[in-house]
Amino acid sequence: MVKSKKTSQTGLRAGLKKSPTGIAGLDQITDGGLPQGRPTLVCGGTGCGKTLLAMEFLVHGATEFNEPGVFMSFEETVRDLTENVVSLGFDLQEMIARKQLVLDYVYVERSEIEESGEYDLEGLFIRLGAAIDAIGARRVVLDTIETLFAGLPDPAILRAELRRLFRWLKDKGVTAVITGERGDKTLTRQGLEEYVSDCVIVLDHRVSEQTSSRRLRVVKYRGSTHGTNEYPFLIDADGISVLPVTALGLKHKVSAERVSSGVPRLDAMLGGKGYYRGSSVLISGTAGTGKSSLAAHFANNACLRGDRVLYFSFEESPDQIIRNMRSIGLDLQPWIKAGLLQIHAHRPSSAGLETHLALKHQLIMRFKPQVVIMDPLNSFVIGDNAIEVKSMLMRLVDFLKTQQITGLFTNLAQGGGPVEQTEVAISSLIDTWLLLRDIDSGGERNRCLSILKSRGMAHSNQIREFLLTDQGVELRDVYVGPEGVLTGSARLTKEAENQATLLIRDQEVELRQIELERKRTTLEAQIAMLRAEFAVQEVASQKVIGQETAEKAKLAQGRVDMGVSRKVDAKPNKGKGASK
Repeated sequence: MVKSKKTSQTGLRAGLKKSPTGIAGLDQITDGGLPQGRPTLVCGGTGCGKTLLAMEFLVHGATEFNEPGVFMSFEETVRDLTENVVSLGFDLQEMIARKQLVLDYVYVERSEIEESGEYDLEGLFIRLGAAIDAIGARRVVLDTIETLFAGLPDPAILRAELRRLFRWLKDKGVTAVITGERGDKTLTRQGLEEYVSDCVIVLDHRVSEQTSSRRLRVVKYRGSTHGTNEYPFLIDADGISVLPVTALGLKHKVSAERVSSGVPRLDAMLGGKGYYRGSSVLISGTAGTGKSSLAAHFANNACLRGDRVLYFSFEESPDQIIRNMRSIGLDLQPWIKAGLLQIHAHRPSSAGLETHLALKHQLIMRFKPQVVIMDPLNSFVIGDNAIEVKSMLMRLVDFLKTQQITGLFTNLAQGGGPVEQTEVAISSLIDTWLLLRDIDSGGERNRCLSILKSRGMAHSNQIREFLLTDQGVELRDVYVGPEGVLTGSARLTKEAENQATLLIRDQEVELRQIELERKRTTLEAQIAMLRAEFAVQEVASQKVIGQETAEKAKLAQGRVDMGVSRKVDAKPNKGKGASK
């Protein structure tokens, strides 16, 4: 069983020492920096940034890692070098005064050199060694190497002297960066440096569809793992920054927190709470359906929560966006003044795709937003570059998710084609997809909104009519009936017809209730009258019954009295009988 090598506290493999470059992104790609005490070749065409990368390597080494450096140039004078990097904030004269840096210009003109024996670099070794010893340099730059061998006819001698140069640098224990011009079919003009250097970095400045972009690739790195893809890099006022997002994977964390879309009825359609924080949202639809308006609502609501919003516009200027959104009741200007909203507007054709990606990465890292909006994506599609656009957007979406940034993208769907797809085919990267469409009916064009998908949450499958009012976006229920889906005036007419029908039915019900009440009242009156008549008759009857009862009682009493009288009369006279 093979045991893995132990790693140091910095995460690097034990035994492999590296010198960090201090250049954003490059140290990630090289897993810590350039090989310490070994030479590194940086090659590329004119204007690709070789000299700048080498100079940043020295400046960062001296100012951040306490490693003085020597810059030996064979093309630019010390004055030119000093003036060229002032715009980046590098004061080389002050660094020279502090013994942090030595600048040396070696003038080499082949036409003025007379061969008098075998060509060698012994004079260079002496001059370079003196500069290294003068400040105790730990880093060295030779810019550019092929100038030393201009016009040298013997490649064998050239190869031998290059090997000798690299071996001399290793013996001095310095970390060296050697720059070279790109050859036609090789990495350098001579095609030899890549065979004798420990690390080779290729810089490329290419032009495609009239737009330029810069890319970096580590061709080889002896004794170390490294990124092997092409990485976009940017040169701006802060120097070089490399974007290593092609190494991102699907290991980002997710959040269960929900953020409002800015439209209450849309939140209700999204499970009542809105989007997931850190998710990706796509709003697609034909021209004029309200994509930017929904994006502005989301931005406005995010600023209300105190979130920072970075808004990239590729069709409208910031002032135009602010003016247009005021027509629907949204004023974004206060958020810009408060520092919660930044709007960056530029045409996609202003730079290459990789440069756009690097620029956005840099702005995001600088502003640290919670929400990023890109409006619209399809502006990047020029000619047959849909695959490249998808690759760029894939890396951008992955980067946003690793930073827990909610990304909202708009996409213009082409009229007449299927709206359930995008030109850049990024639907698989999207968590929530809102579809806006036009419905033509009754001489009107009306907007509708539906949710194609929303991962991880219950969401409505119904269509809502989408209105842009002076109070913002308003969603209404569409009318679905035997006539189909009705919107706009047709919906209003149908709703008015339904309301009239309901009114007539309500009136009929009310009339029936009145008639029923009238009958109830009449019947109750009749019942009351009958009860009154019955009461009168009852009283009269009770009176007659009472009289009859009394008479009957009297008659009964009379009969009783008569009976008693008869009994008295019938008794015998006992006195009279005794006398007889």
